[in-house]
Amino acid sequence: MSDKDPTVIFTPSGKKGQFPVGTTVLQAARTLGVDLDSVCGMRGICSKCQITPSFGDFPKHGINVTKDALSKWNSVEDRYDKIRGLKEGRRLGCQAKINFDVIIDVPEESQVHKQVIRKRVEARDILVNPTIKKYYIEVEEPDMHQPTGDFERLKLAFLSQWKIKNIEADLTIFKNLQKYLRKGEWKVTVALHNQEGSKRNQIIHIWSGFYDGPIYGVAVDLGSTTIAANLCDLETGLVVSSAGAMNPQIRFGEDLMSRVSYSMMNPGGDEDMTIAVRDGLNSLFDQVTSEANIDKDMIMDSVFVCNPVMHHLLLGIDPFELGQAPFALTTSESLNLSAKDLGLNLNRLAQSYILPCIAGHVGADAAAVALSEAPNLSNDLVLIVDVGTNAEIMLGSKKLGVLACSSPTGPAFEGAQISSGQRAAPGAIERVQINPKTKEPRFRVIGSSIWSDEQGFFASISKSGVTGICGSGIIEMVAEMRIAGIVDGPGLIGSPEQTGSERCFLDGRTHSYMVWDGSKNGGPIITVTNKDIREIQMAKAALYSGARLLMDKLNVDVVERIVLAGAFGAHISPKHAMVLGMIPDCEIKKVTSAGNAAGTGARIALLNKKSRTEIETIVSRIDKIETAIEPRFQEHFINASAIPNSSDPFPILETIVTLPDVNFNKNNDNTSRENRGRRRRRT
Repeated sequence: MSDKDPTVIFTPSGKKGQFPVGTTVLQAARTLGVDLDSVCGMRGICSKCQITPSFGDFPKHGINVTKDALSKWNSVEDRYDKIRGLKEGRRLGCQAKINFDVIIDVPEESQVHKQVIRKRVEARDILVNPTIKKYYIEVEEPDMHQPTGDFERLKLAFLSQWKIKNIEADLTIFKNLQKYLRKGEWKVTVALHNQEGSKRNQIIHIWSGFYDGPIYGVAVDLGSTTIAANLCDLETGLVVSSAGAMNPQIRFGEDLMSRVSYSMMNPGGDEDMTIAVRDGLNSLFDQVTSEANIDKDMIMDSVFVCNPVMHHLLLGIDPFELGQAPFALTTSESLNLSAKDLGLNLNRLAQSYILPCIAGHVGADAAAVALSEAPNLSNDLVLIVDVGTNAEIMLGSKKLGVLACSSPTGPAFEGAQISSGQRAAPGAIERVQINPKTKEPRFRVIGSSIWSDEQGFFASISKSGVTGICGSGIIEMVAEMRIAGIVDGPGLIGSPEQTGSERCFLDGRTHSYMVWDGSKNGGPIITVTNKDIREIQMAKAALYSGARLLMDKLNVDVVERIVLAGAFGAHISPKHAMVLGMIPDCEIKKVTSAGNAAGTGARIALLNKKSRTEIETIVSRIDKIETAIEPRFQEHFINASAIPNSSDPFPILETIVTLPDVNFNKNNDNTSRENRGRRRRRT
């Protein structure tokens, strides 16, 4: 390989490398340890190595992907497409060869180790009062004396039997109304939609006779990295099935600004991303309905929570303005739409409600968290952190009101841009402990409850192996390395002499730490590099700085309670998060998890129509702080780059753990200069 060889970047893993022209995508993936499946020996039979190339200008990666970046469609692919069919834009990785720089997306179905979408359903008491309810109606038969239309007599029946007026229907209902009435002998069950505060009552569905079966709605948390959907019974409130998937937009950019940039640099790029996310949603709906064994026609309501960029792309709006100050939204109000207008394959008349956005980069997902966690009603000062690719942070109480901001943490917390990082999937390291004396690690992987140094570990991971480090694992890994004295406060990994561990080895101009060597069994070598440490430092510094800025605005130095929300919330160790300096100093017992609070807020809005009015009121009273124009944000960011912090004290943390006072720069001038230089460039 040479510097002139084409660059290949795989998403969602973020792994990249350079390969000679003519290398197949599958070969490149295997070389980089990308999770791309294949069982047919590159014959193009199994189709498990399907990939999707992305074309256009990608300024973040410094490459332009042209349409001829891969070899032309060949006879093997053509044969497979004719027999079994390939989705539009898909290629077979075993057949497509690399010609020029290219970005390759590995769809979920092509991954050996499918991601575990950890946006779990939280147990929650919700008063069930949905916007769509069923009504049994007996309609007066027509006769020659009163030749009124069937719909008019249906409206009269609603008024007399249920005291409901202002009944509306569209052409879809009119086409089948007479059939349903006569089949049911003038008795029908009607699903009626009524938004809180509205006088309009829209017919969504009609059954002949008495229908006592369930009707459904779906609550969707549309994140920049993952999408989670909960299918709910609208009458009982029960979650009947759940599913999650990677957001297919990730191939256009791992973070929000990358996607905005893609839209800016590539005409029609916003439309491509809209199509991708809608297709992803429809695939997710297929999953939840298949799991519940129901017809999608029975899904009559839907609620969406998402950040502002996802909000615009879901709606088919170019997010251009969100990429530059003052980060203006097309609309920040809640939206009541028809699901078919969003290209969603649900009931033809299904409704879609999108929660209001708070401001430019604090979206409907933050509003959903506010609905779920109610900081406006808290007696103590609570900090709520929704950890994700774009962290959304709220601080407030009943007395002081609520402030909110967003902070671009990037994808490092989700395993992206980490040398051995991966999404949460079986085989990924998720829990870590390092012996401070021996510097030896022990860990647990997703799919096994046994620690790596315990009997039975190898048997428990026989199917998955040890494949990499996921987001919660990298947080614990870096924190444990700091506790064990392998990493110093500025974030430099020490040498074997400095740390007393041969697991630390020279890796270029800095040192790396060996976590796991699976090469003897054909597995990966898993290390933590100094670049990995830096990625985590940047991410956690952004998160902490946002929180600290809100504390400044309320003129407080401590918070009384911290709630970790998002996919990480249930999996992050509060102690390790504090050692890392992700969150302010706080009593450990008062750092709790809300799990997928945004998803919970979406379910509340789905199942209780009054809550929609409630969140609209709450959002109108939240004060948004724009970090981009706050001069102290950069100051906090620089201080927070240290582990845990170079300025802010952590007295409570000091009672729990003692961090070694080490500095690996002072004994190595060359390393020191390199590290300092890199720090200047990255910040």
